[in-house]
Amino acid sequence: MNIGSVSKTTLENGVRILTKSMPFVRSVSMGVWVNVGARDESAAENGLSHMIEHMIFKGTNKRTAFQIAKEFDAIGGHTNAFTSFENTCYHAKVMDSHLETMVDILTDIFLYSVFAEEEVAKERPVIFQEIGMVEDNPEEYVHILSGNAYWGDNPLGRSILGTRENILGFSTDTIKTFFHRFYQPAHIVIAVAGNISHEEIVDIVSPAFSAIKTGERFPGRVTPNGYPQVNVHSRELEQVHVCLGTRGVSIADPRRYTFSLLNTIFGGNMSSRLFQKIREHRGLAYAVYSFISSYADTGMFGAYAGIHPDKVRETVSLIVEEMHALKMHPVEEAELTDAKNYTKGNLMLAAESVDNQMVRLAQNEINFGRYIPLQEIIDGVNATTVEDICELSRELFREDRLALTTLGPISENENFEDLLLI
Repeated sequence: MNIGSVSKTTLENGVRILTKSMPFVRSVSMGVWVNVGARDESAAENGLSHMIEHMIFKGTNKRTAFQIAKEFDAIGGHTNAFTSFENTCYHAKVMDSHLETMVDILTDIFLYSVFAEEEVAKERPVIFQEIGMVEDNPEEYVHILSGNAYWGDNPLGRSILGTRENILGFSTDTIKTFFHRFYQPAHIVIAVAGNISHEEIVDIVSPAFSAIKTGERFPGRVTPNGYPQVNVHSRELEQVHVCLGTRGVSIADPRRYTFSLLNTIFGGNMSSRLFQKIREHRGLAYAVYSFISSYADTGMFGAYAGIHPDKVRETVSLIVEEMHALKMHPVEEAELTDAKNYTKGNLMLAAESVDNQMVRLAQNEINFGRYIPLQEIIDGVNATTVEDICELSRELFREDRLALTTLGPISENENFEDLLLI
């Protein structure tokens, strides 16, 4: 099946191979994606997806961890991996002349990693340091605390990195069992973008990936409810870090374009309402922004600010005030037009990157089951109206949905409930 320069082949076992030919570049970006992440873990398994991401690079039947790193360095390539709540991706980027070497290494580490016990033991303290690094970064850590408060016991409320206690208990057998249970062919998408041909990629990739066998069906994901509440975490810091969250929309929701534009208007760039009011006009914060987290079946909208302890109530009040304003007063057409142009500009600039095109290929396939042309997205952005923004604001910005999380030098007895009235 061809859609312009995008092609797709599905192997007999369900593995999907997608390519986008970009003959005007000399690079190739490849990602091996698995539609499995931290939200597929039980509480006792929390952190396993992320640990597997680390362990994939720690040796196969024919390459040591050093050889994997050395071979990528020898061709001037870049390789890495990431784990999210719903996906895990192993990716690399090389010059087109090194395509076969890249595919060989990525295939080897994905299909033939040995997960040796001695490597597991060496990687545990590395992950401990990664957890510590996040905990030492209050701006990042408050987002984890906010997610935990809002999503509760659902896996979306946990840290993707897992807990130290869990990681201490993960063994080679634990890792292999999880890997073989979840890394099944129907959940694997191989995405390649750059100066390549689809037929060449299929010829190189399919022999090895066709051999993956389908395993037992694993449990579906549980859609969580959001929990409106206030959580104050006291810590000796210079600032108080604040996250105010509410319900968002899912990745595939028809209102996703409205959701994105609402975020841009509210706090998504330097001309946004939050940035202008809290930083430029009041001088209350250096870092202030809004953010969206969208998943297959739900989502979250939030605002963050890092502020002086004496300015917490004022700042939270201003954030809530802007939520109220978007609910009650339609945005100006000019403001919406600026947000649309900002969004479309970012889309067009990102389209020039082979890495971004590779990511779009995979995420479109995983979330929508098809490739979504850039023009379709632009049309969706252009079609969004002032009324759409107002209607979604009224649905999301409700006092019975707000969750406030703070981290910093204020008392855990501090009461902020009176501020969360929209």
